[in-house]
Amino acid sequence: MTDNWNLLGHNWAVDMLRRHIATGEARHAYLFAGPAGLGRRSLALAFARALNCTNPPAPGDFCGQCRDCKGIAAMGHPDLAVVQAENEGGILKVDQVREMKRTVSLKPYQSKYRVALFLRFQEANDNASNALLKTLEEAPAHAILLLTAANPESLLPTIVSRCEVLRLRPLPLEQVQRELESRGIENSHAELIAHISGGRPGYAFRLAEDKSLLEFRSQRLDDLQKLLSSSRVDKFAYVEKLAKEKDVMRQTLLVWQSFWRDVFLRASKAESPIANVDRAGEVDSLTKQLDLPAARRRVAEVERALQQMERNVNARLLMEVLLLNWK
Repeated sequence: MTDNWNLLGHNWAVDMLRRHIATGEARHAYLFAGPAGLGRRSLALAFARALNCTNPPAPGDFCGQCRDCKGIAAMGHPDLAVVQAENEGGILKVDQVREMKRTVSLKPYQSKYRVALFLRFQEANDNASNALLKTLEEAPAHAILLLTAANPESLLPTIVSRCEVLRLRPLPLEQVQRELESRGIENSHAELIAHISGGRPGYAFRLAEDKSLLEFRSQRLDDLQKLLSSSRVDKFAYVEKLAKEKDVMRQTLLVWQSFWRDVFLRASKAESPIANVDRAGEVDSLTKQLDLPAARRRVAEVERALQQMERNVNARLLMEVLLLNWK
């Protein structure tokens, strides 16, 4: 084992979780909070392995080789229940939480603890959230509940108050770039991926492994440049096609959000590095055309559109209004 559970970054969180296990003070519920791609799930699964490893090399560590370690790492362990919405941006439903509650009420099949892992719990509907709250209040001693979410403020305060909250932060871009280079990624490409990832190692690794993600991003940024000067008819035609696939529309908005954030950073003369370093010319061009309040509005408009998508607002109408505001 490495000193940090084979994870990149979040050393303080690993140290705390290791200490909880070694001293027998593991909490009954933990919330791993932070943006997607930061390593929330990886940290939660490493913690689950350390909790249930049958041959730990040191207190609070895991061997990675025993049956429990391998099963949990593959998310195919009989004492690990994984609960999540059917797809990213979907809805986590009450029946899923109720089924998990039935499962964790049973004694562990082969390990010390039954672990329930709730991924992207901000996607839970109200009934599911209330069902989890009841579960947290009645969780048996052999069960540990792990939640991941974008931020604690998106969850019921009563749920957050019953969890040990770990607020994870993006890593320095240089650290992500070095890790990518150590995996054989060429220097300039590693730098670009590190910037696009915003210091989120999980997202950076996905970008490095799946070329289609970078191709999708490039195409959507090209689309945005064209749409800004397109006619109303062309904008409506684009929206008609885009709104047919909700997940594609959501991913498109995330790309555009990143771009408008760069424009806002430049307009505000912030020292923070921009994400889309390969589009710096386009960012600078728009910065000259928009004042700071206008740049801020663009970011806010995309954020609002993403929030409304989660509430199942009419996707086509949502995008039409958004694009008509962008001239």
